[in-house]
Amino acid sequence: MEKSNVGAESAKSSASVVESLTRTKEAIGSAASEAVDSAGSDLDALVRDLNGLKDTLATFLSKAGNEAMRSARDVSSGLADQGASMAAAAAEGGKSLTAELESMVRRNPLTSIAAAFVVGIILGGRGRRH
Repeated sequence: MEKSNVGAESAKSSASVVESLTRTKEAIGSAASEAVDSAGSDLDALVRDLNGLKDTLATFLSKAGNEAMRSARDVSSGLADQGASMAAAAAEGGKSLTAELESMVRRNPLTSIAAAFVVGIILGGRGRRH
């Protein structure tokens, strides 16, 4: 009887060990499955965050580029306006100088002819030296 009792206990122990191993295997499988699911959802959240960051950065760069273009346009427009004003002032000054010289020649024609003669001699002498 002792042998049958030992055999029965051995069978019970074997069944208990197998049952324990089965439960451990299931627990490990369940933990691994939860870890994979958790990692998958964390990865999905990370992908969403990176896509949001990409969109935000694209919007920022677009606005910065537009602002830089607008600033360059404003500066160039301002410079063009200043250049046009300076050219108009120079043209007006040239017209004014021409009108003044013409008026002076009409008032003093002999003096103007003498001045032109002297300027011609000076320029002619310089031309021969060079």
